[in-house]
Amino acid sequence: MLVSVVPIGNSKGIRIPKSILQQLNIEEKVEMEVHDKEILIKPVTKKPREGWYEEFTKMHHRNEDELIIDKVGAEEEFQWEW
Repeated sequence: MLVSVVPIGNSKGIRIPKSILQQLNIEEKVEMEVHDKEILIKPVTKKPREGWYEEFTKMHHRNEDELIIDKVGAEEEFQWEW
C-alpha cells in the first residue's frame, strides 16, 4: 500500500487507514522500530501496569509484600545515599 508522507508541525507523518487500525486493534499508541533501513510499526498489546493488581494480590496471599527497606518516618533525620 502506498501512502503519502505529510507535514505535521515540524515533523512529518503518515496516515494509517481506519481499516488497518481496526484490524490490528490500534487505539492510541504503537511501537515503532527501525530494522535494516525499514520502519516496523507494531500495535501495543499491553497497557502499562496491566495485571499488577492480580500479581500484588497473589504476593499478599503468599506473604511476599513486605517492605524491603526500613520504614523512614518524618521524626528522624534521613539522607538518601546515591
